[in-house]
Amino acid sequence: MDILLHPNPALKQVAQPVDPATDRGLKRLAVDMAKAMYLAPGVGLAATQVGIQKRLVVFDLDDGLVALCNPEIVSRSEETEIDDEGCLSFPGITVPVERCIEVTCEALDLEGRPIRFEGGGLLARMLQHEIDHLDGVLMTDRATAFDRRAALRRYRDLQEG
Repeated sequence: MDILLHPNPALKQVAQPVDPATDRGLKRLAVDMAKAMYLAPGVGLAATQVGIQKRLVVFDLDDGLVALCNPEIVSRSEETEIDDEGCLSFPGITVPVERCIEVTCEALDLEGRPIRFEGGGLLARMLQHEIDHLDGVLMTDRATAFDRRAALRRYRDLQEG
């Protein structure tokens, strides 16, 4: 399974909700996505990044693999911070992105059971980043115009070798 690289147009598409009870291929997709994420290596991956327009995210922040179906941020802190973000669809670069420092995310697990994550730090940043992918929003879309141009220039230079 290949991770799509910018500027692949599939990265800008909005993913469709999934039903873990009826989508028999969802568990296999999560396993395949996890393998691609670990090989990259990364900490999170959205199905849209592998060209599949389903609302599925996998991540591992050193606590084991988690798969989220139809994740959504249900609350955000008012406080934000700007920090450098990387992305497996933009290998080799980081971009300063402003994100809420704490979020609450609700989703379904692969069995269709509701799950909830609350937290800050890398968890909050990763959840916002991956859910953005499901909505067709890239980290460069969240950067300032200056930072976006600089990052895309660095990315093009890396791609051209």
